[in-house]
Amino acid sequence: MVRAAVLPAVGAPLRLADIELPEPGPGRVRVRLAAAGVCHSDLSLSDGTLRQPVPAVLGHEGAGTVVSAGEGVTRAAPGDPVLLNWAPSCGSCHFCADLAEPWLCESANAATTVPYARTHDGGELYPGLSTAAFAEETVVPERAVLPLPPGVPLTEAALLGCAMLTGYGAVHHSARVAPGESVAVFGAGGVGLAALQAARLAGAGPIVAVDVTEEKEELARAAGATDYLLAAESTAKEIRGLTGGYGADAAIECVGRAETIRTAWNSTRRGGRTTVVGIGGKEQRVSFSALEVFHFARTLSGCVYGNSDPARDVPVLAEHVREGRLDPGALVTGRIGLDGIPGAFEAMLAGRGGRTLVVFGDA
Repeated sequence: MVRAAVLPAVGAPLRLADIELPEPGPGRVRVRLAAAGVCHSDLSLSDGTLRQPVPAVLGHEGAGTVVSAGEGVTRAAPGDPVLLNWAPSCGSCHFCADLAEPWLCESANAATTVPYARTHDGGELYPGLSTAAFAEETVVPERAVLPLPPGVPLTEAALLGCAMLTGYGAVHHSARVAPGESVAVFGAGGVGLAALQAARLAGAGPIVAVDVTEEKEELARAAGATDYLLAAESTAKEIRGLTGGYGADAAIECVGRAETIRTAWNSTRRGGRTTVVGIGGKEQRVSFSALEVFHFARTLSGCVYGNSDPARDVPVLAEHVREGRLDPGALVTGRIGLDGIPGAFEAMLAGRGGRTLVVFGDA
């Protein structure tokens, strides 16, 4: 039995419970978690914005140590430090093999719909985003673990699996920010702070952070923001004022709200690029006139998992961390146990803090 935070039904509060994990079968790995980040996607799964079979154990941004491995596993062995990959690509579908876009893999979340554990009374449990990291231990497919390069603290390493990879990828792979370009980042939560670090790494400037609370200014500036704005009707105009009257070359939207997406679009120059990272509900509608689409010649792009290939990009991120160019620990504004996750959800809803980290045991 291991302790876990269980979502009994969509919209219901999480409850702590002992769950029973099976020994890993062929091609599967059992991992003891060191830490798991509390991501807005977990909140979206819990409230039904994203679909998830229930009851489930949420959590997808995690790192830990391999406890045991099933028959045929070659990627990891007991004792290995690993990073969980919540969207493991299959390597053979149209998106993986033909388009080289593994972040859009057709079967990346196949494990989400298959029960992986049981409650103490024998009921089936599903793994949130395939990984179920809000538990002391989890069992995942072999392709859902990545060897963790040396030199990255195991607890902070958890953030490489979602916040850092998504923010870095949004800047480098989707928006393709070049040195000297101006960037506006909307939302200074975990992913937004990672995007600010990535923009600084890219040599961007100015880098404008936009959020709804004053308390995040210090975090944003430490991450790389040269300017900080409180969200208002005048935000787009203020960003133009900070960028020579033209608007930002690239805007990274990390909120997932229609009005924020629209403001991000408005804040870019003619020919500018808006990358939408935030996950909004289907009721969030954004509209544009045909004339402005023509006149401004801007682009608006969605961004899944930072348009990243974790097997390729995690070693790159680890090297940046080792060399001090990126700092996942700077995203963390709270460390909690499993019982603190509901409070972390409330903080996200209120727009407070950066990333909250669930820390297990002596990690």
